[in-house]
Amino acid sequence: MLPSFSGSAVITSELVNGSTWQDIQSWPQAEKDLIGETLFRFVFRSLYGMHAFNGDPHPGNYLFHGDGRVTFLDYGLVKHFTATEIGTFIGMVKAAAYDHDQSEFRRIVESAGMLRPGCPAPDDETGEYFSQFYESVRHDQEVTWSSEYASAIMRHTFDRTSPIAQYATVPKAFVFIQRINLGLYALLGELQAKGNYRRIAEELWPFVAGPASTPLAERERGWLDGLRR
Repeated sequence: MLPSFSGSAVITSELVNGSTWQDIQSWPQAEKDLIGETLFRFVFRSLYGMHAFNGDPHPGNYLFHGDGRVTFLDYGLVKHFTATEIGTFIGMVKAAAYDHDQSEFRRIVESAGMLRPGCPAPDDETGEYFSQFYESVRHDQEVTWSSEYASAIMRHTFDRTSPIAQYATVPKAFVFIQRINLGLYALLGELQAKGNYRRIAEELWPFVAGPASTPLAERERGWLDGLRR
């Protein structure tokens, strides 16, 4: 961004050239894996670290430069989350993917207004219903994202036939979280991105703040250290 050329109605940024989403479909899988990792880090580093994210994760808003480097464009829709909302997001992922505590997960979603009290389904069923988004980070193993998985998540999100769905609601903040997750997962599925996303997530989860788990993470860590100086 160029502040001297920007104002209250116009934002001016430097010109960036790069490859489009369509271009990268023919790139080697190793490059696609790096792109997937970069997209994942960008989303959740922004969410957990800045309590904000661009609510329009569209591939037309990205330019690619190889070796995991991505330029992110278009910040016309940015959602800022409150500390309480972020605390809820973090509590949910901790209970569902890290502690595997279905009772605590249910307590959190009921408290957040995502599940009305009185749902007759047991904790394990309600936990499974809500925790589909965490499947790729629940276990310490390499995963391959697929379009089939992304499509299944989409269908599950909007399927109202489950008895649990009759008790489920979507508070305003979670509308954006769904938009972010569904958009990201669709892109990762199209890339067929591979990696140990549990270890990547542990770097980003504030309650773990794990060590760098990939070469890209080492580069990111150096960049972040430079910003803090």
